[in-house]
Amino acid sequence: MTASTAPAPIPTIHTEAHEWDGLLARVPTGRPPLTELVRAAGRARRALPEPVHDALVDLGDDTLNDVAGTLLIRRAPVGELPATPATPGAASTKEPVSEFVLLAVARSLGQPVGYLPEHGGSLVQDLVPTPSAAARQTSTSSAVELEFHTETAFHPFRPRYLLLSCLRGDPSARTLLCDVASVLELLPSAVRRVLEQPRFRTGVDESFTGGATAPPRAPAPILSGDPERPTLVFDAELMSGTDPDAQRAIETLRALTRQQRRHLCLEQGDLLVVDNHRCIHGRSAFPARFDGTDRWVQRSFVVSDLAPSAVERRGRIITSTFT
Repeated sequence: MTASTAPAPIPTIHTEAHEWDGLLARVPTGRPPLTELVRAAGRARRALPEPVHDALVDLGDDTLNDVAGTLLIRRAPVGELPATPATPGAASTKEPVSEFVLLAVARSLGQPVGYLPEHGGSLVQDLVPTPSAAARQTSTSSAVELEFHTETAFHPFRPRYLLLSCLRGDPSARTLLCDVASVLELLPSAVRRVLEQPRFRTGVDESFTGGATAPPRAPAPILSGDPERPTLVFDAELMSGTDPDAQRAIETLRALTRQQRRHLCLEQGDLLVVDNHRCIHGRSAFPARFDGTDRWVQRSFVVSDLAPSAVERRGRIITSTFT
């Protein structure tokens, strides 16, 4: 295997509190429905700090070969915070400041959507550790490392972008990232040719089946698109090869992604944007306390266009089933 090269640093925009004043002035009062908050955030996106706005424009430009698959925005406002909710979607007294900021960023990249099986299709999801999921491969786990994956790799309408906004951090919880560019030059050419062929099946995440067993998706390639800047669809837990050579290619890719991974500990006010076409992600294990002081991250999914999912979507909620 080719010698390791250092992965590129995560592009980071450092902001100051006053730069967000224009956006915060547009936060609706009270507790409007999320659909109204999305509309207001879309109109207010022009008030994002200029460096943030420009970086988001560049991130969404597929013609720019030097744009990385991630963007970290520092010191985004989150508002006054109550205790970390005990479960996702639990009633909360917090004002929708962090939600508004997250949706303004989302609307700068495309259209925020929810997936019905994931937190009931919520457009902004509270990711908090829960005792029942502590050792499972889910977003509410804590006692196990989340394996590298493309978000909803099995889904015909998977998101283009994944947004993670940290409301309350935990220094022992590391977000893990690996972009396709950092492994491409290390892949043996024979392995890359296999990865470009439809020889890989992906199982359906249990959160989309209600715990039932669903058949894996039809074979598909892991690498596709522009050979100079291919897209990557990979799930270290749910994906398998259809033949021994394909399975060996997966093992080679898995080893390289772990070798080339970057990590960061999200802190309060960090807003991480992940290009789901070009960067896989995971998370380390961390000790949860379940006492209102645990890590609290909000998540949103963004698609480039709502039209492809129209036949399996209600409003902004994608309703695809797999059982």
